[in-house]
Parts: sequence; C-alpha cells; structure tokens
Amino acid sequence: MTHPAPHRLSLDDVYEAQKRISATITKTPTIKSVALSRLTGADITLKLENLQAIGSFKERGAANRIALLTPEERKRGVITVSAGNHAQGVARQSSLLGLEATIVMPRFTPATKIAATESWGANVVLAGENFDEACATAALLQEKQGSVFVHPFNDPAVMAGQGTCALELLQDAPDLDAIIVPIGGGGLMAGFVTVFKALSPKTKIYGVQVAAYSPFGDYPGPLRPAKGGPTLAEGIAVVQPGDQCIPVFGHELAGVFVVDELQIESAITMLAEKARQVCEGAGAAPLAGLMAHLDLFKGKKVALPLSGGNINARILSNVLLRSLLNEGRILRLVFQIPDRPGLLADIAKRIGDYGGNIIEVSHHRLFAAPSVQTAELVVMIEARDAKHAREIESELSHHYTVAREK
Repeated sequence: MTHPAPHRLSLDDVYEAQKRISATITKTPTIKSVALSRLTGADITLKLENLQAIGSFKERGAANRIALLTPEERKRGVITVSAGNHAQGVARQSSLLGLEATIVMPRFTPATKIAATESWGANVVLAGENFDEACATAALLQEKQGSVFVHPFNDPAVMAGQGTCALELLQDAPDLDAIIVPIGGGGLMAGFVTVFKALSPKTKIYGVQVAAYSPFGDYPGPLRPAKGGPTLAEGIAVVQPGDQCIPVFGHELAGVFVVDELQIESAITMLAEKARQVCEGAGAAPLAGLMAHLDLFKGKKVALPLSGGNINARILSNVLLRSLLNEGRILRLVFQIPDRPGLLADIAKRIGDYGGNIIEVSHHRLFAAPSVQTAELVVMIEARDAKHAREIESELSHHYTVAREK
C-alpha cells in the first residue's frame, strides 16, 4: 500500500484546503453551552461537527485529498479503510465527483455505518477483525484494482482538511484558553495543532483517548502498546497513530487524558440532556476528558469539538438508560407482597405521591415468588436525582418488603 511522501504540514496547507473543500463541506456552527458551562464551572464552546452531511469531521480530510487527485487518478477510483466516518466521507465525495470507491470495513462495523456508506454508492468490503487486518485486505485490493488509497489520517492532505475545522473554530471563538481534541490516528489533532500554534499559541491543546486505545497515555513519554478490544468510541479506536501525524503535534500538547467506557457513556448522556447534542463515543470523549479534570479548567474558556454524531439508535438508548441507572436516577425495586387485590394500586399511588415516574412493572406469581401466598413485583422508577430515588425507596420500605436491584 503506497503512502504520500512525508510533508511538513503548514498553515498555508490548511487555508488552501479550506478554499478547496468549501463547496461541499458544511461550515458547522460554533455555539456556547450555558448548561455545560454551569455544570463544569468552565466557559464551554462546542464545535458541532456532528452536523456535517455525514455526521463527522472526517469528510473534510477526505474532500481535500480527493480534490487533489489528478485526472488519471480519478479514472482509477479510490480505496480506503475505515470503521465508519471516513468511509462515509470518501463515499460521499466520490459520489459527488462520479468516482468509483471501494471501502474496506472491519467486520465488527455497526450495520448503520455500513448502510450509510453503501447509500453513497460505494462498494463495501467487510474484512478483518480490526483496522490493521482490514488494511491488509485493502492493500491486496489496491494492487489488484490500481485504485488510489485515501488514508483515514496518515496523509498531509487529509490532515490539512481536518485542520479546516480548527480554522473555523478559531474564527468563531478567537479567545480560547484551552481545547480538548480526541486522538485516534492523529489527523484531527495534527490539523488543530497546526492552526492553533500559528494563530493562537496561548491556547493550550489537550488530547483525549479511550483506555483500550491509548498509546499516548504516558504523554509526553514514549508511545505505549494499545491493548485494544471493544469500545463505544470506535472512531478513535486506533492501535498505531500515523507516523506522519505524530511529528506535527508530538511535543506541542499540554497533556493527554485517558478516559474509560463509563466516562464516555456519561459524556454522551450529558451532551444529549444538557447540550441537546447527539454524539458518538469519540465525539463525546473531549467532554469526558474535561469532566475527569474539572479543576484544570475552572473559569477557563474551553472548546470541545464534537467530532461525530454517528451512534446507533439502540446503543444510544442503552447508554442513556445505563447512565440513568449509574447516576441513581432510575431504580429497580423488587417487592415481596401478599397475593391479594389492591396492593399494586397502593404501591403505584405511593410512588406517584412522592413524584416518582413508573417506567415498567413486572408482576410474578408462579415462579419467582417464595410462596404461593405471595407475589414478586418488580418496578422500574424514574426519579429526579439520586437523593429523590433514595427518598422513594425509604418511603416504600416503611410499608413493604422491598429490595433495590443494582
């Protein structure tokens, strides 16, 4: 698989990319989030890349790289490897130009991302259990087809395209104290560092990675092996960052945060509830990093690029419910009650009188109850907060035998 010759990314490259891609890329909004600012004690600005046509910043880099193809290269078509967002970016840009596109995606890729990529007319090939294995298949196909490889991150033209996101952010919010940028392969970070170091050197730049894929976890020390595995933040699930990306930002960051899956889940929920923004795991990672280091950002002007919003609806639903459970705002109570009329109505009334909202009721007589004279009742209740949930549980325990399921 061939890669472009090394090239030191410059601010001029980013400006040129901005001109090149402006016709097909959305200039996404930059907004203040009052709710998140109150919650964190920082002055929070959000860059809404989740509102791109494909729901991610990734199309910026793909658009710039494909726009630079020669007429002869366009005839050969393009090929790439991606678990979703870059795939959709390459597919859409190829569709707009009438190019043939082959996208190799790991077999674990969510069905919604496969369908979205195919909807732009791309030929999707599922191969390998991870990015590296998919790359091996792409290399074989590229050799056979003669296609041009569009790398998801390890390409100066792709980095320059991603840097246009930083350029827009700085134009809209010129006085930032800090930004937190997700790091996967490093293309987005390379673009951000190039722009901010040239135009706003006082702004501190932090990276964030998910624990299973955190080669920069010892930053500024050497890279460490990534253990890999399932993650909600598949957009930054990269074992080996780009060797052309790392030199661009290698010594320029104020720090790199590592967050776990529960912190990612909590950030997704917080963005949905407080900021009214739907984000995938990678897009929520900057907020997760901020929440884990609040003291560092108190009173500071902080920007968070919401890099993508492509999250499966079922996964989003599960994340929201799990977060409510973890925060104690949903409780599952198991009652052992005498098997006689009227008790279910009494329990429901007591819950309602205390301001609880019953979400689900399950009534078992035959198998779960310890006696034929009793019944087991499982009630899922939504409360205002953890304190309210404890109050509801305490009130009910005064009248019934009740246990809380964790």
